[in-house]
Amino acid sequence: MGVSCRLPRAADPRAFWELLREGRSGITDVPESRWDARRLLDPDPAAPGRITTTRGGYLDDVAGFDADFFGIAPSEAAMMDPQQRLMLELGWEALEDAGIVPADLAGSRTGVFVGAIWDDYALRLYKHGVQRVNHHSVTGLHRGIIANRLSYTLGLQGPSLAVDAAQSSSLVSVHLAAESLRAGDCALALAGGVNLALVPESTIGSTKFGGLSPDGLCKTFDARANGYVRGEGGAYLVLKPLSRAVADGDRIYCVIEGSAVNNDGATPGLTVPSARAQEDVIRRAHAQAETRPDDVQYVELHGTGTRVGDPIEAAALGAALGTGRRADAPLRVGSAKTNVGHLEGAAGVVGLLKTVLSIWHRELPPSLNFETPNPDIAFDELRLRVQSDLTPWPRPDRPLIAGTSSFGMGGTNCHVVLREWTGTTPGEDAPEPVVATDGTLPWPLSAKSRPALEEQARRLLDHLDRHPEATPAEIGHALMAARSVFPTGPW
Repeated sequence: MGVSCRLPRAADPRAFWELLREGRSGITDVPESRWDARRLLDPDPAAPGRITTTRGGYLDDVAGFDADFFGIAPSEAAMMDPQQRLMLELGWEALEDAGIVPADLAGSRTGVFVGAIWDDYALRLYKHGVQRVNHHSVTGLHRGIIANRLSYTLGLQGPSLAVDAAQSSSLVSVHLAAESLRAGDCALALAGGVNLALVPESTIGSTKFGGLSPDGLCKTFDARANGYVRGEGGAYLVLKPLSRAVADGDRIYCVIEGSAVNNDGATPGLTVPSARAQEDVIRRAHAQAETRPDDVQYVELHGTGTRVGDPIEAAALGAALGTGRRADAPLRVGSAKTNVGHLEGAAGVVGLLKTVLSIWHRELPPSLNFETPNPDIAFDELRLRVQSDLTPWPRPDRPLIAGTSSFGMGGTNCHVVLREWTGTTPGEDAPEPVVATDGTLPWPLSAKSRPALEEQARRLLDHLDRHPEATPAEIGHALMAARSVFPTGPW
């Protein structure tokens, strides 16, 4: 129904798709405004308090926030974790992308599910001493409020929770949202995740954990794979039961056919993954979706590019969906982590968004940094092939079906199955233009300030440049029926 994101070198889903299909990377050095990464750089991973790489997928700006737009006082906004601020903005954008005026949801059973695992902003504030703690600190820094803040701001009365299942958190959030919709706990749901790297401590911890690539590249399923690179950002998906979406004439990007969650249980080590558990979660998700292995054309991997994790994931995926396929029809696989880094608590929803966009645009973008197949992965035997170029789907004449995997370091695994929507909805016919009495077709813009209004106009012009095929009636209808109306100036 609706999507939104803010990712490295990709300010929205359109920019994210362009980055993916063009095979570009969003990896850069740590912004100087965050912390002095070069001062901490040391090639020795065991060096205390040091990091082995300055590279990562970072947002250009995490401080900017229009507090007044959301009715938040500056003093309270200053205490709010930027993860709260970002997900407020993305929640609004996702609803507008779905054609929903956010204010119309007040009092509705709309759920909010957000994956988040870090508390960097709290650590950053506490470094300044306890005197900085005030009456906004608890709500500003509590991770659960990342979801609750959106529910409060928009008056949403469905389930509202932050999920921490380590790196699988955001995909588990999507699973929980889908289950909540099926159970009738909510009628509409926003599901997503957020991840911001605001202090060096979390990157130092990741370095000592042994997961980071020293050269700052994620080389999923490649022989050179030596770890992941951290990424940050956030994304939301707006979900609704298919029958309601069809009846309401909504745009349907694709359909969640099935999903499953499990845990590795006891393995040789707390963070050692289980191929058997990963295979089981994939099988159960596809059993719920009633898909056969050869129905699936693509899987977005967890794909961290680690020496231990990649072969285990490949073996599990091959056992669940690969073996038994024809040798000339291998399962295509790839990972968005090669483009924007590992968004940790938000990684799963980023991979899912990539898959959603791939289905919507009917193209498979390349997975980067793949040169030599990992010798510990039996690609031919497992019937797997890394998607290394931009191509159409292998079988565009058949329904486009794909899976997305996300695995947490503590063993919580999630897999979601997507299918293209091939039906029609009542709203697919072009809207009738709303013409004024003098024959003009209005395109109304509304904002809470002059700078915001000017930005709205700029974005509209940019949209027209990118979509010359859009009709005046379509644009006018979207601006009048699916955008919020705010009190006018004076400014």
